[in-house]
Amino acid sequence: MLDVAIAYNRYRFLGDEFLTWLWFMVEKQPNELKILDRDLITLEIGNRIALENRRNNGIEIITIKGDDAGLEEGLLALKKGALVTDLNIVFRIAEQKWQFNIKGESLNISGLKTPETARPETKEGVEGCVLEKIYLYDKIICFIESLFQRFVCLRVSGNWDNVVVPKVKNWIASAG
Repeated sequence: MLDVAIAYNRYRFLGDEFLTWLWFMVEKQPNELKILDRDLITLEIGNRIALENRRNNGIEIITIKGDDAGLEEGLLALKKGALVTDLNIVFRIAEQKWQFNIKGESLNISGLKTPETARPETKEGVEGCVLEKIYLYDKIICFIESLFQRFVCLRVSGNWDNVVVPKVKNWIASAG
């Protein structure tokens, strides 16, 4: 059995590859993402993205923040070999909007903002509001699990090196 620290370091790249692939999917194949959740209207890159380039025993970290920030610097970092390590995502269904961050190294979801829920009018209504909030959290968790499952299936398939990686490289090369 692998020691936890060894396993962590050996497979640490997977989460970063996942987020880089997710950015590609959002930009180039958004309809593929809609297959994972039939209610999904759009999935967008939000107001923050962090990339990391590990080379020559050094680490270059690029962080892009802001509602109107362009992602050109991020695409340039990808061209230099960086991977996405932290991504802010906006998930929309009809008029509902979720926004959250996801970290590549742990796939932790943080800063999750769910759609507004109605305030309970009675004590009995509190339970319904709690259940609604749980549903809204669960919706995102299930979507991320589906996304990661799709990524892992692609990653271990023969299509990863022959189909997916060339498409991602073409996207990066043609950007900016």
